[in-house]
Amino acid sequence: MQLVIAEKPSVAQSIAKILGATSRKDGYIEGNNYIVSWCVGHLVELAAADSYNEKYAKWRYEDLPILPALWQYQVSASTKKQFTVLKKLLNDNQVDTVICATDAGREGELIFRLVYEKAGCNKPVKRLWISSLEDTAIQKGFKNLKDGKEYENLYQAALCRAKADWIVGINATRLFSVLYGQTLNIGRVMSPTLAMICERDVAISEFKPEPFYTLHLTCNDFSLVGEKLKSKAQAKEVLQACDGQSVTIESVEQKEKTEKPPKLYDLTTLQREANKLLGFTAEQTLQYAQSLYEKKYITYPRTDSRFLTEDIESTIPALAKATAGFFVPKAAELPVNTAQVIDSSKVSDHHAIIPTMNIKGLDMQGLPAGERETLLLLAIRLLVAVGDTHRFSETVITAKCGESVFTAKGKTVIQDGFKAVQKLYKGEQEKEDKDQALPSIAQGDVLTAKAEIKEGKTSPPKPFTDDTLLSSMENANKAEVDTERKGIGTPATRAGILEKLIKSGLAERKGDKKVKYFTATHKGTALITVLPEQVQSPLMTAEWEEKLKLVEYGELTADAFLLEIVDMTSALVKTYEVIKGADTLFPSDRESMGKCPRCGGDITENKKGFCCSDKCCNFAIWKENRFFTAKKKTVTKAIVAELLKNGKVSLTGCYSEKTGKTYDCIAVLDDTGGQFVNFIMEFGAKKK
Repeated sequence: MQLVIAEKPSVAQSIAKILGATSRKDGYIEGNNYIVSWCVGHLVELAAADSYNEKYAKWRYEDLPILPALWQYQVSASTKKQFTVLKKLLNDNQVDTVICATDAGREGELIFRLVYEKAGCNKPVKRLWISSLEDTAIQKGFKNLKDGKEYENLYQAALCRAKADWIVGINATRLFSVLYGQTLNIGRVMSPTLAMICERDVAISEFKPEPFYTLHLTCNDFSLVGEKLKSKAQAKEVLQACDGQSVTIESVEQKEKTEKPPKLYDLTTLQREANKLLGFTAEQTLQYAQSLYEKKYITYPRTDSRFLTEDIESTIPALAKATAGFFVPKAAELPVNTAQVIDSSKVSDHHAIIPTMNIKGLDMQGLPAGERETLLLLAIRLLVAVGDTHRFSETVITAKCGESVFTAKGKTVIQDGFKAVQKLYKGEQEKEDKDQALPSIAQGDVLTAKAEIKEGKTSPPKPFTDDTLLSSMENANKAEVDTERKGIGTPATRAGILEKLIKSGLAERKGDKKVKYFTATHKGTALITVLPEQVQSPLMTAEWEEKLKLVEYGELTADAFLLEIVDMTSALVKTYEVIKGADTLFPSDRESMGKCPRCGGDITENKKGFCCSDKCCNFAIWKENRFFTAKKKTVTKAIVAELLKNGKVSLTGCYSEKTGKTYDCIAVLDDTGGQFVNFIMEFGAKKK
């Protein structure tokens, strides 16, 4: 009996159908000598900090850094039932082989391996590695199962990434949260991304527009433009010298140029285009693409490649014809230059995202709007990528009037090529070409010009959208990192990073319904202000991403990578000093009861008591303070405020443990600066 473990129930059902397993059980499908079951996301994950020691349940500076010597794992409470099913199946004596059929990528490998190891299984593993959930792709995949051992390095890279994020996230988040008195989420990729947003915000806020002036000469049916001038007076001088004067054509250069079709989509370029054209967030696009994949309409979306492999080259003409049916009635007339999209050397785990043959005859209107628009983007890109080259003639005219030089550019399309197909999709229609159509003109011609000044202003940098921020993440420190694999995060994780920034209150999206842009919140800006360079540096994070790839390729050990993360984190905890004036960067949102008698900080309320907002100060009046509870008195805001203001407070109806009677007294704050705050009693009235 062979046990197949997929990543999701829907995928398991598709596989079971192909394998002939039809008997539904609780948590799996059985039949034809196969058992097909599934995970539900990350069934097993790295254990929480307090699993190593109960004291880690509290966030305390003196406990840092937290560095597990032996990593522990836990089963998610919400998925415990399905893990129990898988554990029983993995250890069933009837099962002799396990087939890993989770998503064919780093995270899919991690999901399966953690379940396999947590269940204590040591049976042989085969790997199903496919880029599509089409029936033919699944059948082919099962005929060519790989040895699970071939993916050991992929698993180590995935586990290494998870451990690195745990170490940085747990320690840095606790360190800065404790030191600055509020929850401050730090992440290995999230913090450098936030730093880029903050840097852009500063560039925009500090930008000062500068005016510039250009002189335009109208000659017959076309216009010539001069260079930009910073001085209006200078522009007026040129205007006086040229208006109504002769213009001599110095040169007429004509060149035929070409523009190659754009490449196919990887996940990041798909997310960028969907944001730019449709206003989708990166996370929305990923969700739509994942759903389309599970419905078998597109290939695996979490890819970083923009090419296809040679083994599917023969299928592309038929696929292009089926795809074209969405746009043009005479699909056979469209060119299909398959060789343009084939390059196996530029495909790592998965090829570019393309539609599958299952779209043939598909009623697009039956799909949810987001999925429909995403599929249309992928369809038109396939047709464009295999289309003909766009050819045009470019003419550049240089003219002189007085001492000033002017130019004009013109463009004439010779062959629309792929752009003819591109225009079939409403969202990708070409913007009107800025280049004018120029009349027939020759060197030495003399014309009369009418001159005018046009004033403009320099523009500030544009705030990040999902489109441009994904691009910056993908190309972070491109010049500094000498490799083709650059950037921070991966195609599969970047969307989640952007959403986490927003959920953590460090950034927000603003703007109208379609065009939304990122800006850092006050909290996010303050955090970047106090974070040291190594935590917020895109360069360091890009280098870490590169090293994770080396782990995946077996060129670097996981231990070597993690040692670097541990060293950096340990040094951060030991050497970081609180920034002076941080109280203005991180103002407390809690009501102040008064000033701390020890350091002058604000005393605020939490669940257990009234504590100094300065985490380095130990002053606290606990709600369960024995001095008050013995007298059956509740420590209220009013009592604390009076104690802080006058050093004492009158109490009435105090209970006597000895006599069982009540009395009135004055509680006096008797703080000596020790671990606990003490009180003494004074009596201004007789006992009752």
